[in-house]
Formats: sequence, C-alpha cells, structure tokens
Amino acid sequence: MLKIKGLNRTFPANKKLDQAAVAAVDDLSVELEPGELFTMLGPSGCGKTTTLRCVAGLERPDAGEITLGDRVLFSSERKIDVDANQRGLGMVFQSYAIWPHMDVFRNIAFPLEIMPRKSRPSKKEIRVRVERVLDVVQLGHLAGRRATDLSGGQQQRLALARALVMEPPLLLLDEPLSNLDAKLREGMRFELKRLQRDLGVTAVYVTHDQVEALAMSNRIAVMRHGRIEQLGKPREIYGSPTTRFVADFIGSANFIEGQVVGPAPQGTGFVIRTAFGEVTAGSAQEHTVGDGVLITVRPESMSLDTAAGGDWTGEVAARAFLGDGVDHMVKLGEVTLRVKTSPRISIPDGTPVRVLFEDDACAIVPDGGGGSLASLEPREPVGSPA
Repeated sequence: MLKIKGLNRTFPANKKLDQAAVAAVDDLSVELEPGELFTMLGPSGCGKTTTLRCVAGLERPDAGEITLGDRVLFSSERKIDVDANQRGLGMVFQSYAIWPHMDVFRNIAFPLEIMPRKSRPSKKEIRVRVERVLDVVQLGHLAGRRATDLSGGQQQRLALARALVMEPPLLLLDEPLSNLDAKLREGMRFELKRLQRDLGVTAVYVTHDQVEALAMSNRIAVMRHGRIEQLGKPREIYGSPTTRFVADFIGSANFIEGQVVGPAPQGTGFVIRTAFGEVTAGSAQEHTVGDGVLITVRPESMSLDTAAGGDWTGEVAARAFLGDGVDHMVKLGEVTLRVKTSPRISIPDGTPVRVLFEDDACAIVPDGGGGSLASLEPREPVGSPA
C-alpha cells in the first residue's frame, strides 16, 4: 500500500540561533499493508510528524522514495515530487482547522466543491457523499449546526469526516486527540478505531501517547532520533522490547542489571544472576555465559508478599493510589523497584515485603551493562497517597 524507502530529512543549522543541523528523519524505510492502522510513536523531536508531513507533501525530503500503490509521490532519484493537493490524501491535524463561518454540512462538502471542474462531483453526488459520511461519524442530526457550536469530540469527528469524504486511499492523522480531555480522548480512541476498521481505510497515526498507540494500532513503529527503534504489533512492543529505550518509553518498567549464568533448562531464555537472586528471562538475541545484561520487568507483572524472607526481599518505601491500582516503591538495598498491585492492596511504608514475579515476565534488553548489578531507578509514581 504505502512504501517509504530510505527517507531522509535534515533541517539546516541556524547560526543566528546557534542551532546545529538536525537529522529529523534518518534513512527511514517502512511498508504498510492495505487496511492497516499504523502508528508512529515517540517523544517530541523523534521525527514522526516530519515523516507524516513528507508523506502528505507538506515537507520536501532530502532523499528517498515514497510510493502509494503503483503511484510514486516522491523520488529523489527520479526527480518526482507530487504537490500536496495532487496526492489525494486525507489528513486530520492536531488543530481541527474547521471553518467557523460554515455549518457542519458545508464544512464537509467544501473540499469536494473546490475540486477541479473536470473531477468535481455533481451537486447530487456531493450531497450523497456528505450524508453518507455524516452517518458514519454519527453527526447527521447536527448537519445544520455551526461548526463552532460543536463540542470538542464532535469537532474532532467533523475534521475526520471532512477527510473521509474525499475517499482517500490513505488517511494521515497527526495527534488528532491531543486537544481533548482525558475522558473524551479515551472514548474517541475506540470511535476512531471502529471507523477505520469498518471503512477499511489505511491510516498512518502519529502520537506520543503510548496508551493511544497500544489501544488503536495494528502495528507500531517506536521512533527515536529520526529512526525506527522497534517495529511490531502492540503486544510484541510492550511485552518484548528490544531496547532499553522502548522498554522505558512504552508504559513503565523496572530495569535490573545482571550476568548470564547459562541457557534456561526448559524452553527459551537464559538464567540471569542478579544481586537479589537468579531469574529466567527471555531474549531475542543470543548470549554467552558471563555476559552483562539488563533485564526489564513491568510493575503490573510483579506482586508483593508480606511474608518476607529469601531472595528479592526489601521494604515498602512509598506508595500512591492511582484509582486502578496502587504503586508501591520497594527498596531492595540500594535499589528501588516499582510494583503495581490491585487497588484493594495497600501496604504501609516500612513494611518488609518480598517481590514476586514469574520468569516469563522478564525480558532481556540488549543494551544493558554488566558492572554494578544495580537497578536503574524507576520514575516516581504520580497519585494520591494510599
């Protein structure tokens, strides 16, 4: 469907502002399947929006090739650069960019009305297409209302309808939910996913929100410094991160340094010796005895036992109630682990506890060190004191 090959975009240095040249997109290549919702996820400045703008034709790459089906949209080698208004793509921006002087119906119809005369649909066809897309986004009863009188969620659906009415082969979504409040944003995630699935639209979604990406995507590309750090299905990205950056950026993670003792006696993985005891951890790479590695364990994959004793024993240093659970910060010597328990469990500070988790909850990330066998400090939880 969409194929990006060797895409590069560098923003030049600005001597007046003492800014060095920035490689926003660095030799990026990826291919999308028809009907896929593909998410580019990463922190600010990772290159995700620049990549999207290059696909849209709003940004000119320095090198590479972008093809949509059999149509070349950009090629540095073949000197092809199709104008944005000739690419026929649908785009929903972070700001909805609705026309405040028009009602809902006219906002959606306007892109069709200004098409070149030879390709412009008839007035009857425009009405049919607008009414059809209004039904899809469930705004038919508001067709005559001024766009500025809509709620935030309704304006978001209006912006989506305006993109869909063009019946684009590819839909580009640039953080369209970031301006909504938390409750509405959660509802719109499912609404967007439903629309994309029911219509069979191929979509590229850009966001820095990890939960959004996990909830909506068929595949996720985690980006860093203009490159794809890891590409895979949401469950793969979350459960089997291939780098420390991915493990830390997607959700929350505990990191513990250790040393490879040998292969696991059963199944795949390796036995790892840590300062707190041995564990078995899975890995996508091969390791040899004595290798220093970094293992990661998700806070929700751990539990606490107040019958302390043996390996992985420490005490609760702090706790915070988060609504759907309680975060406990557990001190093991010089190391602090973050453990998320059921909201019904709240263990007072200073209580001796043992940290428990299954072997399949551990994964080895390849860029760990060996050295001091000490955990990296987790981020402090944000919530009410439990």
